[in-house]
Amino acid sequence: MALASSSAPEPAPRIVALIPGYNEGPRIGSVVWAAFEHLPVIVVDDGSSDDTAARAREAGATVLEQRPNQGKGAALRMGFRHAIAAGFDAVLTLDADGQHDPTEIPHFLEAWAIELRPDLVIGRRNFRVMPPMRRLSNELGGWAFSWAVGRPIPDNQSGYRLIGRRVMEATLASDEAGFEFEVEMIVTAIRAGWTIAWVPIRTIYAGQTSHIRPGRHLRRFLATTWRARKAVRSAR
Repeated sequence: MALASSSAPEPAPRIVALIPGYNEGPRIGSVVWAAFEHLPVIVVDDGSSDDTAARAREAGATVLEQRPNQGKGAALRMGFRHAIAAGFDAVLTLDADGQHDPTEIPHFLEAWAIELRPDLVIGRRNFRVMPPMRRLSNELGGWAFSWAVGRPIPDNQSGYRLIGRRVMEATLASDEAGFEFEVEMIVTAIRAGWTIAWVPIRTIYAGQTSHIRPGRHLRRFLATTWRARKAVRSAR
C-alpha cells in the first residue's frame, strides 16, 4: 500500500487587486467590475472631491479613504498596509482611469506562477503607439534609468504591476508621493537582488487630460534617476 505524502500541498497564493483613484467617479465602477472577474478588489480613494469612493463601493470594492489628497505613492502604501494585515501574498496594481485593461490580469498571474513568484511583475507598454511627446519621454527616460541601475528596464513608470509581499514591506517607509514611488520600487528590488519579470500590456489612451506637467516631471525624473544610480552603486 502506498504511503501518503507527509508534505502538505502549498496553499494557493492570495492576491488582491489594488486600485488608487483620485476623482475617478465616472470610470472607477467599470474598472472595479472588470477586475472582480479575476481578483478581490481594494480601492484607495486619495482625497477625491467627487463620488469615487461611493462608486467603488457600489461596484463591490473594499474602499480605503485617504484624506487629504496625498498622491499615488501614499495611496499605494495605504493599500499595501491593508493587504499585508489581511494576509495577502501580493497585490496587483492598476490605475482607475481605464488605461490598464483588467482583462490582462491573468497574464500577470500566469507570469507569477511560471516564474516561481517573482517579487515584481511589471506591465511593459508599447511606446510606439503613444503620442509623439510621450513616446519620446518614455524612451529617453527608459534609456536613462537603465543606465542608472546598470541593467535593461523596459518600462520604469508603468503602474500595472504585480507586487510581492516583501517588496510591499520594504517600501512602506518611503516618503515618495508621486510616480517616484513606483520607480523607487524597482530600485528596492534591484538592490535586494530580487526577481523582476515583465509582461506585455495594451497601451491605452482614452482621451483623458494628462495631469503631468512636462517640465516639472522631467526635473523630478532626472533627480529620481540620479538617486537610483547612487543607491544601486552603493549596494554593489
